[in-house]
Amino acid sequence: MGSASLSCKGHRYPVEVISHCVWLYFRFPLSFREVEELMLERGIVVSHETIRRWCGKFGQIYANALRRRQPQPRDKWHLDEVFIKINGRLQYLWRAVDQDGHVLDILVQNRRDKAAARRFFRRLLKKTRTVPRVIITDKLRSYGAAHREVMPSVEHRPHKGLNNRAENSHQPTRQRERAMKNFRSVGGAQRFLSAFSGISPHFRPHRHLMPAYRYRAEMTVRFAIWEQITGVAGLPATA
Repeated sequence: MGSASLSCKGHRYPVEVISHCVWLYFRFPLSFREVEELMLERGIVVSHETIRRWCGKFGQIYANALRRRQPQPRDKWHLDEVFIKINGRLQYLWRAVDQDGHVLDILVQNRRDKAAARRFFRRLLKKTRTVPRVIITDKLRSYGAAHREVMPSVEHRPHKGLNNRAENSHQPTRQRERAMKNFRSVGGAQRFLSAFSGISPHFRPHRHLMPAYRYRAEMTVRFAIWEQITGVAGLPATA
């Protein structure tokens, strides 16, 4: 039994129910009440508040477990920042992905100046424990100033057209932002997006690049990994 399933001890519902609710919420643009309704259709009565607590408690645990299974980041990183509105105030979501599109980190900040870029660079290096060969950004001058201070030996390519990979990685976040009718707090946005960026990409292989049979085989593997990290795999089968 994995650590994730052990942490479910003491809960009224079994790990299969908890992990399924967490999967539904982070995989699809659903509200907690909509997940509640889907579970009710299956004969499981659980309140949206309980689902909210499960997602808050287990979402990051599952995301961290999935990240530990990812390969080492590739040596070319794409960085980008987009604005998000939180309680009517403009904030900035910083994101870094490698050349394969794996999310390295996200950070919500209220500025996009040199200090904000420097903070994001240092957080990236600490989290990944590796130094890239090259970083690709847009032409925001804050990147260049922070780059010269934090990682001067790394090649920096500021070019709008080269950074489509990072910009495209924001699309699932935009979908969820619309579904949630914007985020309500900086901390809440950071917590949600940190778990979301670990769980959602796991179930989003590049479907347009593979035929249907390969896509189904790939998803079968990914669901098996999900069962392993949530602790569902290895549980006795029910009749």
